[in-house]
Amino acid sequence: MRVFVTGASGHVASAVIPELLSAGHTVTGLARSDLSADVVQSLGAEVRRGDLDDLDALSAAVREADGVIHLAFKHEEMQSGNLAAAVSADLRAIETIGAALKGSGKPFVGTGATLGLVMGGYQGQLTEHDSLPGGPRIDAENTVIALAEQGVRSSVVRLPPTVHSNGRYGLVTQLIALARATELAGYLGDGSNRWPSADTRDAGVLYRLALESAPAGSRLHAVAEEGISLRETAEAIGRGLGVRVGPVAAHEAEQQFGYLAGFVALDNPISSKITRDLLGWTPTRPGLIADIGEESFAAGVDEVSEG
Repeated sequence: MRVFVTGASGHVASAVIPELLSAGHTVTGLARSDLSADVVQSLGAEVRRGDLDDLDALSAAVREADGVIHLAFKHEEMQSGNLAAAVSADLRAIETIGAALKGSGKPFVGTGATLGLVMGGYQGQLTEHDSLPGGPRIDAENTVIALAEQGVRSSVVRLPPTVHSNGRYGLVTQLIALARATELAGYLGDGSNRWPSADTRDAGVLYRLALESAPAGSRLHAVAEEGISLRETAEAIGRGLGVRVGPVAAHEAEQQFGYLAGFVALDNPISSKITRDLLGWTPTRPGLIADIGEESFAAGVDEVSEG
């Protein structure tokens, strides 16, 4: 299958592209800069220059492909406090991809965020059958799923906040950086709120399975560990950096956590049983705490960046 991948130089793509190639697919990756193009080429994929805002080029690339995996998201906008701009660009890109695929029967795998549903008001353990009518990132997810009624075999892989491997830890990457800068690995309250996680390579397998065989309209959870407390995560960070671990008062959250202040109190327990049963997905890689404990952690971590 000829697969077009957006966000092809990002962390998740670093596992998705090799997984696709090893299964016999060919891959073309969207790259917005020379640096991104070099990364895409190093992974073994062909390069398509462009970005999410170049909708005509995006549509042309989609029409040439047998399937699409959409990983790109403007994380730099979110980190600068402009989540609305990142969400808007993502939705426009999805609408463009959907229009190009309409009636084709081709697979389109989109990307969602489990924390997005919690931010939208969802409470309790999240399953693949749960959804919300709208909200930031949720509108994009629902748009992908709706394409199932327009002749597209669409599905969404919901990623947890901590997708980790090779010295990168999703949102926990920023928690590590903040702990290093402030010499405090902090958490809010008693730190009992939970974030799910998955190794990037396990997530890469799930994207391939979704592309190859997910039924139209499927919501899938790339979750290996259903919920790790923020206190446990902070303790692992504290051990790795040799810094103090402790609670942060609510009124000091923004000072300690920056743009993550709105995330660190969220409780996001999640099940992936339906995904595992549906596609036979079985995560095998190390968990988050073990990954943080690797020797390479002390040397530093990369910034969060997706294609």
